[in-house]
Amino acid sequence: MRRVATAAFAGTAIEFYDFYLYGIAAALVLNTAFFPNLSPVNGTLAALSTYAVAFVARPVGSVLFGHFGDRVGRKSVLVASLLLMGLSTVAIGLLPDYHSWGVWAPVLLVSLRLLQGIGLGGEWGGAALLAVEHAPHGRRGFYGAFPQLGPAVGFVGASGAFLVLSAVLDDAAFAAWGWRVPFVASIVLVGIGLYVRLKVSETPVFARAMAHREVSRAPVTEVLREHPREILLGCGGMTAAYLLFYTATTYCLAYGTTALGISRDTMLVASLAAVAFLVAGTWLSAVASDRYGRRPLILAGSAAAAGWGLLLFPLLDTRAPVLVLLALGGTLFLSGVVYGPMGAYLPELFPTGVRYSGASLAYNLGGILGGALPPILATRLQTSFGSFAVGWYVTAMALLSLWCVLRLPETRGRTLHQQP
Repeated sequence: MRRVATAAFAGTAIEFYDFYLYGIAAALVLNTAFFPNLSPVNGTLAALSTYAVAFVARPVGSVLFGHFGDRVGRKSVLVASLLLMGLSTVAIGLLPDYHSWGVWAPVLLVSLRLLQGIGLGGEWGGAALLAVEHAPHGRRGFYGAFPQLGPAVGFVGASGAFLVLSAVLDDAAFAAWGWRVPFVASIVLVGIGLYVRLKVSETPVFARAMAHREVSRAPVTEVLREHPREILLGCGGMTAAYLLFYTATTYCLAYGTTALGISRDTMLVASLAAVAFLVAGTWLSAVASDRYGRRPLILAGSAAAAGWGLLLFPLLDTRAPVLVLLALGGTLFLSGVVYGPMGAYLPELFPTGVRYSGASLAYNLGGILGGALPPILATRLQTSFGSFAVGWYVTAMALLSLWCVLRLPETRGRTLHQQP
């Protein structure tokens, strides 16, 4: 189980590191590198739109990798998703900018971002199943926490890389080539991730399904036909975790540095420090879900997030570093409370033959509602109505998640061979 937990954690950390690099770069530099002819606001919107493209592509990755993950096995698919994400990330770091290639530069940027999204769309479901399907009954929340911690560590790595480069390079060097370094360096991390994952065996739950010929011939079709309710409500339940995370780490980074005039280094340091709250919320909630159930903790996190949405921007608007940290840290803590139990909860909603496809689709469709749209809509809401309108938007989406989870069952007592 130590090896399994390490493989699930390491892979998600590396893939989310790659994914978050783009989000931070979109907030800080991609607008001028690839959309220099637009105004600052429209350039930021264009950069965030290319950022959002990957969220739309992630369900495509869920369908593609979910099909093979439910037909062939979890392990081999996880290796393929890691390779696709890593190579796409390195290519972004090597891509010439608008001044060199003209309109082809943003076109290729969007294409590579699509490939990133497809790769990540196959990653989470496989990593969660790798941990949960190996875990002993009664400990699935605990072991399901390891892939859930990967995004936090990936974000620390991505933010830390940009913070160091921002500190040692002047603005001209950072904009010209410095931002590319973390993307190209990803090739080393991908090699480490592949080494770890190739040493892990197939999950015993899937091996049993293969032995008993319980593997679906068309898992995506089957899960859409027989479990649409679980997919849609699971997607809605994930929305709050996504929304809180990407509001804090992407939109607030752009909002703080542009609208509020807070220095780039201050916002990066605050974002980096706030991830400790995300780790705490994720770990505590995931582990507690083995004792108290998945559903009560997700409901509690969503309800608290609905209230927190109205406090977030008044805290940020003070520009006081301590209150900025409190705003980001509180948001990420609540994101972790919702997110932590999902590593076990979403897989437990689906039977073995369609589990990869079902859990991945629910997880990644939630990313469109909670991850792709909020930075774009928040930018428009803030420019039209002020920051308080963005807070109301956060509250409304948290209430949506609360309603969806209220309509789903508790799953802690299920065996993974049991048909939901």
